[in-house]
Amino acid sequence: MQSMLINMKNKAIYPGTFDPVTNGHVDIISRAARIFPELTVAVASNKMKRPYLALETRIRLLEEAVGHIPGVKVVGFDNLLIDFVIEQNASIILRGLRAVSDFEYEFQLAGMNRKLSKKVETLFLTPSENLMFISSTLVREIAALNGDVSQFVPPCVVTELNKRRDETDVKLV
Repeated sequence: MQSMLINMKNKAIYPGTFDPVTNGHVDIISRAARIFPELTVAVASNKMKRPYLALETRIRLLEEAVGHIPGVKVVGFDNLLIDFVIEQNASIILRGLRAVSDFEYEFQLAGMNRKLSKKVETLFLTPSENLMFISSTLVREIAALNGDVSQFVPPCVVTELNKRRDETDVKLV
C-alpha cells in the first residue's frame, strides 16, 4: 500500500459556504496561510442551503476580509468538492472544527472524500479559543434581531448585513 506524505508545500483548499464569513473563518485562513504556500478559499454556491448572501457577495466579502493575506485566493465553485480540489491541482482539503459536535459531520465528509479520491487528504484546524463559538448561522440570527455582530465578523460583513437589513424585511436566517 502506497502512503501519501502530507507535504506542507501542497496546495490546500478551504471550502465553505461563508454565509457570512466570520472572524473564526478569518482566523483559520490566516493560520492556514502560514502553513501552506497556496491556500484557495473555495466559496460553495450550495443552492441546497439557500444562502442568504449571493455567491458574488460572499466572494467579495471574503476578498475584503482576507485579501491582504499572502498566498490566499478566493474563488467560487458549484461542483462536487472533490472534483473542484482535483481541478485546482490541490491535495489537501482544510476544514475547521469548532466543537465536538462538528466532528461527526466533518468525519463523515472526510471519509466520503477519501472514498472518492485517494489522492486528497482532509486536515482539520480549530479556531482560536475565543472564536470557537462563532457560527454564520448565529451571526445571521443575531443580525436578524438587530443585535450587534461587530465582534464576530469583519467590518465589511457588518456593513453588508446592516445594508441588507435596512433594504429588506426578509429574515437573515
